[in-house]
Amino acid sequence: MRFLKNLGRNLKATGPMFLLGIVLSALFQRYVPSDTMARLFGENEGFGLLMAATIGVPLYACGGGTIPLLQAWLVDGMSAGSAAAFMITGPATKITNLGAVKIVLGVKRFVLYLAFTILFALVTGWLVNFSV
Repeated sequence: MRFLKNLGRNLKATGPMFLLGIVLSALFQRYVPSDTMARLFGENEGFGLLMAATIGVPLYACGGGTIPLLQAWLVDGMSAGSAAAFMITGPATKITNLGAVKIVLGVKRFVLYLAFTILFALVTGWLVNFSV
């Protein structure tokens, strides 16, 4: 009985965020052309890294789900650093994860979690672009 109560509470807390993330990801992958995103991520490395790191935040993308998406973007001209930044922020900041982190850690630590994740993704992307 306790399990069902906790399951219901967790679904109530993270369910809307989960659905929002899936809808955003589906709309993004369906209606945004991959060559447009690749040009945005590849032309200006600093801005492209920032865009890749931040666009990965609201998308519901697991590690395995981002690989085909990134493969298409890399073929179209996305920089390797932008791909690394997107790969870090996407799975680390899925909407469901963010909802749970906010509930458990509170708003202040939630904002710190987001900031450090994006900062780490930017630094990693910059290092990848620098080394390639």
